[in-house]
Amino acid sequence: MARDDLFPVVQRAVVEALDLDESEVRAETTLFGELEAESIDLLDILFRIERATGIKIRSAEVGSYIRGSIPEGGFGDERGFVHGEGLAELKRTMPQIDPDALSGKLRPEDIIKLFTVDNLVDALAERVAVAAG
Repeated sequence: MARDDLFPVVQRAVVEALDLDESEVRAETTLFGELEAESIDLLDILFRIERATGIKIRSAEVGSYIRGSIPEGGFGDERGFVHGEGLAELKRTMPQIDPDALSGKLRPEDIIKLFTVDNLVDALAERVAVAAG
């Protein structure tokens, strides 16, 4: 599956899992921010994606995708905000963020609120590429 084919799959999974109108689920919409999804909703979304594509993604893999090379619990600085290295890694997996605007303001527990539908499409595309070999 090409990446362009994956957005409609993810969009449908989100629409059905959260009982939304398709127009509410755009690429830039944040799942846990704007759509107020919860962890149980993510499981439902991932299950629906698996049924549609045959590609299994665990919720822990979404966390690993977001963290990239930063170990779990390794984003916070001494003040409790995401440090510069963490912001740089987040920029890689969530290109829509502005690290300069978030510097000294983003707490590690709020990172998930920045995760968009398009970020989930990217994570799925990465899994598709791995599955294809």
